[in-house]
Amino acid sequence: MDGKGSAATASQQPVGTESQSIGERLDTLVARRVGGSVPNQRDLPRYVAPLPTWLENVAFRLVWLIVGINLVGTAFGFYYYAGQLSVTPLVMWPLVPVSPLATLYFAISLTLWKRGYNGRLAQLIHLLAFIGCLKYGFWAAFAQIVIEGPGYVPFAMWQFLIWSHVGMILQAFLLTRYADFPVWAVGLATGWYVLNDMVDYFIPVLGGPHHTWLNALFRDGTVGSIPAYDVAAAAAVFGTVAAVFLAMATRVALIPLQYRE
Repeated sequence: MDGKGSAATASQQPVGTESQSIGERLDTLVARRVGGSVPNQRDLPRYVAPLPTWLENVAFRLVWLIVGINLVGTAFGFYYYAGQLSVTPLVMWPLVPVSPLATLYFAISLTLWKRGYNGRLAQLIHLLAFIGCLKYGFWAAFAQIVIEGPGYVPFAMWQFLIWSHVGMILQAFLLTRYADFPVWAVGLATGWYVLNDMVDYFIPVLGGPHHTWLNALFRDGTVGSIPAYDVAAAAAVFGTVAAVFLAMATRVALIPLQYRE
């Protein structure tokens, strides 16, 4: 098998044996200290589930820490967007602070899994979190590296913005361990993020466009860099397409596993 299910988890291997990797030993150590359950391993191909099993297990055992980190990131994100929200019509607020909303969805998704909720609303939250973390994790890191560069904010903040959003990409793949990826939920989440792209870059609504403010896009309060604007729009669309593709690819990979059950 080329999937991850062929690899034994750290908790299934003898402690202290040479066959254990450093990551598996870390998983064993965390399991001893923290305990807690982890979702059953799924035999998914690496292109939809690239994280090593031991890393997934550690994250699930430390689930409340991960939830807390995402909530702190959400709070910081809303603070980061405060200036933009202050001049945005209230009705458009759900479409502006995109990254903090994605981390909020993810925190809720993990909480629903931990509490055993698996209904239709839970599945929709899972897909909003999956596509949102992939899309905006990629877009924000790309925008900081390619469009903004290190000159507009302190270097430490620039690095934080990049790596925190890379973390969003990585954590999204945790959902492949417990979400069902139903087609209807993929469709609704896709519609939501396509709407985000439309009002962010292509259709001015209620004072829009409502894309995330980037220093490279504005000069004296007006859009002054059309090439940078186009690159940001292209990156957003690419992020949507790539995230939706991975969601559907995961759904396809899950179908034979569900038939086995």
